[in-house]
Amino acid sequence: MDEAGGVQVVLATHLMADEEFTVIGGAPRQRLPARGPLEGLEPAVRERALAWERHIREVETGCAELDGRGRAEYDPTVRSMAEREAAKGRLMILNRRHDGTARRGLIVSGPPTTGKTTALQQLGRAFHLAERRRRGSESDEGRLPVAFVAVPPAATPKMLVSEFARFLGLPVAARMNQAQITDAVVGTLRDLGTGLVLVDDIHLLDTRTRAGAETSDQMKYLSERVGATFVYAGVAVEDSPLLTGIRGAQLAGRFKLLSNPPLPYGSREQQAAWRGLLDGMEDALRLEQHRAGSLGRMAGYLHTRTGGRIGSLSALIREAAITAILDGTEKITKKQLEAVQLDHLAEQDTRPPAEQAGSGPSRTAA
Repeated sequence: MDEAGGVQVVLATHLMADEEFTVIGGAPRQRLPARGPLEGLEPAVRERALAWERHIREVETGCAELDGRGRAEYDPTVRSMAEREAAKGRLMILNRRHDGTARRGLIVSGPPTTGKTTALQQLGRAFHLAERRRRGSESDEGRLPVAFVAVPPAATPKMLVSEFARFLGLPVAARMNQAQITDAVVGTLRDLGTGLVLVDDIHLLDTRTRAGAETSDQMKYLSERVGATFVYAGVAVEDSPLLTGIRGAQLAGRFKLLSNPPLPYGSREQQAAWRGLLDGMEDALRLEQHRAGSLGRMAGYLHTRTGGRIGSLSALIREAAITAILDGTEKITKKQLEAVQLDHLAEQDTRPPAEQAGSGPSRTAA
């Protein structure tokens, strides 16, 4: 009532916000601490609460982020609050239905030494840096955005999950069974907020064998339990036993295949990309007498020598750099590169048979 005894209608939010508002017979009002309602909570609890903030902001203002850009279905100028809430509700229902299944992933496939492992490492690095920018550098504490393992030869489910445990630094006792190790790995990955799992040498899994089939099932189980995106890499995966049979069909239905062939050197764009790769490697060199651009001037020769394979190129540059340090020249020369014997595949593809036997003329720069 007002001072004259009349009845007034007041919004409940205004009423409860008034400092003098109390519920007769109720408990005293609890004041929020000055430091904020989320301070003092466990980090994981606080993070889950903050994850809802962008959704609430999007429904109320139309923009999930603070950059002012929004999506049409949340535009408050054309959508009512009820419509915006319904749009968000549909999204949440879809996400909940997705929780019980593995996310779609990626398979990187290509010939040996074409840089598949390097591609995985660069992907992991980019994802980690993106997470740091999104959350802040202090978010690294207690978090592991990326996990990386390689499939061991003749892998069994227990061997594979033990590789994850080893990467995470979890103790694995001899008496622990597969289920116990799996629970420990899944729990740790979830607690650390891992969002990207990289698995190398996936071609070693043969789903036609019992061990390979069970290990493939283990991988599917992990992807469903952890809730991260899985990216595999392997040699000629599309032609390997991994994608055969029922289990192979399951993988093929959930993973995109990205071909990673040797880098070509035909067009100007391809040559520029190859030189860009050489420039990046040259920037990493710490040789006192090496001149910038020296590798770029040998771009054609280096492509011919390595067949465009990143792994072979990396090994060639690394060994030449070590030689330059040991002989005191502190620079990479054509002569040093010629003296390096590369992997058998690269030597077979780029060296004439007579030269492989040591009786032919030396190579000339392309």
